[in-house]
Amino acid sequence: MNVILAKSAGFCFGVKRALETVDAQVKKGKKPIYTYGPIIHNEIVVSDLEEKGVHVLPEDEPLATGSFGTVVIRSHGVSRNVKQSIEDSGYALVDATCPFVLKIHKVVEEYGKEGYFILITGDESHPEVQGIIGWIPEGTSYAVISSEEEARNFSLEEKKKICMVSQTTFQYNKFEELVEIIKQKGYDVFCLNTICSATEERQKEAASIAGKVDVMIVIGGKHSSNSQKLYEICKKRNPQTYFIQSRHDLDLSVLQSINTVGITAGASTPQKIIQEVQETCQNRNRALRRC
Repeated sequence: MNVILAKSAGFCFGVKRALETVDAQVKKGKKPIYTYGPIIHNEIVVSDLEEKGVHVLPEDEPLATGSFGTVVIRSHGVSRNVKQSIEDSGYALVDATCPFVLKIHKVVEEYGKEGYFILITGDESHPEVQGIIGWIPEGTSYAVISSEEEARNFSLEEKKKICMVSQTTFQYNKFEELVEIIKQKGYDVFCLNTICSATEERQKEAASIAGKVDVMIVIGGKHSSNSQKLYEICKKRNPQTYFIQSRHDLDLSVLQSINTVGITAGASTPQKIIQEVQETCQNRNRALRRC
């Protein structure tokens, strides 16, 4: 059995940068330290940080005035109002928003001021998209779409110019499809592909590997949007695709009587977990040979 590990599997630039930012605050020894929401969508990493004294501030609860300590903004980013609220509450704010996400904030703010309708492709409930919405100027119209049906049903009463951007972890091929549908409606569309290049590369590589192997394994946190999209992409290419969070979730029986297994992982998956899954597959391979 041959084990193929995707070269792009694991932490992306933005996630790595956010974790390094938190680690730097821990080393400074200035406590308490918080992250606004989980620093990444990986429960194992969040649990490890908790042991180091890094706590999570719930996103759905109001911040108490007169608070103290340091709050790190994760790579997903937050709205302008949330940033202001953190500072007004008394916290020291450290912004680890991914530069690719910050670019989207600037784009929607700029084009919103120029009178464009802002159209976002992505999951409206995702923190990154909520943060993007929070930088659209007050009074500017916007919408979020994520499917072909929503794109076809989209319409504007007045022929406004449209600025179209995307959640950084959205499926690249789907984004192109939705852009084409909107353009066919005759709107004046300024389209900016804001999908992270690492995300695009990861998705293409995962699809390529999934099409070549007997079994495909996708590793990621259960709340990780980019990991779920990887799973969807791989599942379309290979019905024998399995989503796991760690080696403990891997059903070894699926590795029986196969020649090749592929492994990829979302942007919030530590290398340690990826390595453990890879070694589990390889150990299974050696055990089968001995039998």
